[in-house]
Amino acid sequence: MPPTTATHPTPAPSKNASWQQRSRRHVWHPCTQSIRLEAVPPLPITRGEGVWLYDHDGRRYLDATSSWWVNLFGHAHPAINAALKDQLDTLSHVMLAGCTHAPAVELAERLAALTGHALGHCFYASDGASAVEIALKMSFHAWRNAGRSGKRNFVALRNGYHGETLGALHVTDVPVFRDAYAPLLANAHLVASPDARAALPGEDAADVARRAAAELEALLAESHASIAAVIVEPLVQCATGMAMHDPEYLRLVRALCDRYGVHLIADEIAVGCGRTGSFFACEQAGIWPDFLCLSKGISGGYLPLALVMTRDAIYEGFVDDDVARSFLHSHSYTGNALACRAAIATLDLFEQEDALRRNRARAERLVGRLREGLGGMPVDHLRQRGMITAFDVREPGARFAERFHLAARANGLLMRPIGATVYLMPPYTIGDGEIDLLVDATLATLRALDVPGRAEQGGRDVALA
Repeated sequence: MPPTTATHPTPAPSKNASWQQRSRRHVWHPCTQSIRLEAVPPLPITRGEGVWLYDHDGRRYLDATSSWWVNLFGHAHPAINAALKDQLDTLSHVMLAGCTHAPAVELAERLAALTGHALGHCFYASDGASAVEIALKMSFHAWRNAGRSGKRNFVALRNGYHGETLGALHVTDVPVFRDAYAPLLANAHLVASPDARAALPGEDAADVARRAAAELEALLAESHASIAAVIVEPLVQCATGMAMHDPEYLRLVRALCDRYGVHLIADEIAVGCGRTGSFFACEQAGIWPDFLCLSKGISGGYLPLALVMTRDAIYEGFVDDDVARSFLHSHSYTGNALACRAAIATLDLFEQEDALRRNRARAERLVGRLREGLGGMPVDHLRQRGMITAFDVREPGARFAERFHLAARANGLLMRPIGATVYLMPPYTIGDGEIDLLVDATLATLRALDVPGRAEQGGRDVALA
C-alpha cells in the first residue's frame, strides 16, 4: 500500500496585503521614509473599539500611543458617536467669518471657564501647527498694534517641537524635521531645555529647571526689546523623546516674561487635555500663558481641530476701525461644527467619568508594573508625567524604533518609539487588565530585540509623576 501523505490546508491569503499594496501605490504616508514601506508595510486598520484597533485579518492591537497622542476616551466611544450623529442632522459646517454656531460658542465658553477666564477668547484652527502659526502671528501683531513692531523675534527651547509648517518649523529644533528646510526659515533664539535627564550629580529636576531658566534670563536681559514671545511645551517635550521637566521652569519663565515684557506661548497641543495629569499642563505650575495652543486630544481623537486661547486684553488690542490692526487669519474649516461638537462631548466625558482622578490610579499601576519589569534590563530614565510614561534604551542599535515597532505588532501592540525612547501613552479608558497586558507585551518586545548593554543595579530613574 503506498504511503499516505498528510495534507494541510493552504493558509488563506492575508486580507491586509492588498490594502498595503494599494496604500503604497497611492498614499504618501506622513513621517515615513518611503523606501522602508516594503520592509515596514503600513498596518491596515479596519475598525477600532476602546483601546483596541483591528486589522483586516481580525488581529487586534492595543493602541499604546493613542493614535499619535490624539485619542482620549477610546475608539468609537458611544457618547462621542451619539453627539456627532446628532450634529450631522443639524449642521455639519458653516463658515465662521460672518457666522457663528452653538458648538463653537459653547466650546469657547467652556474652555475659558476651565482657565478661570484668564484666557477668555478662542481662535479656531485645523491642526496643531496651524495653532502655533496663529499664536506666533498674534504675538507679533499685538506688539505691532501697541507700537512696538521691533518685537519680532521668538525664543524656543533646544530640542523643542512645534509642528512642520514653515512658521512652526521656525521655532522647532528637531533636526530630522527642520534641516532640509533651513534655507527657508528665520532663526529663533534657542535656549537650554530643562530636560530633567540633564541633571548633574547632586541635582534634581528643579535644579535643572533653574539652570535652564538662568540661560533664558540672560538672553531676555540683553534682547527683550526685539523679542515678541517665548514658546514652550509645558512639562513634556514630546517629539524629542518625552523630555520631562519640573513645573518650576514654567513658574520662572512666566516671571521672566512679565519682568521683561515678553509674551509666553504654551504649546499644549500634545500635553493638554489631561495628558500630564491636569487638564492644562500649565495648571501644575499655577500659571497661565498669554497664548495657549490646543489640538490633538481636544476632539477626543475624532476630527481635526485646533485652537489658540488668549487673554481678553490681547483680543481688545485688535478691535479697531483700521483693518490693518485686525487679525484676518482664516481657515476654510475654522470652528467646524462637527469637530467642536466632538470636543464638547469630550469635555463632558472628563466630568462624567472623573477622568483626571481615575487616571492617577491608572498611571500609578502602569509605572509600577514597568519599574518592576524593567529591573535588570539595559534601560535608563524611567519617567512619568500623568498618562505619559517613557524610558530610554541604553544601546538601541541600528533602526531600533523600526525593529521595536514591528516586534510590538507581533505582540499585539501599536507603538512607535522615538529614537531610543520607548513611550506608553494609552487612552484614558484603559483598564487594569489592559494595563498589565500593555506592560507585559512591552517587556516581551524589548526582550525579543535582545538589545545589548549591561544593566545597572536599579537603573537610573527620573521620577516626575
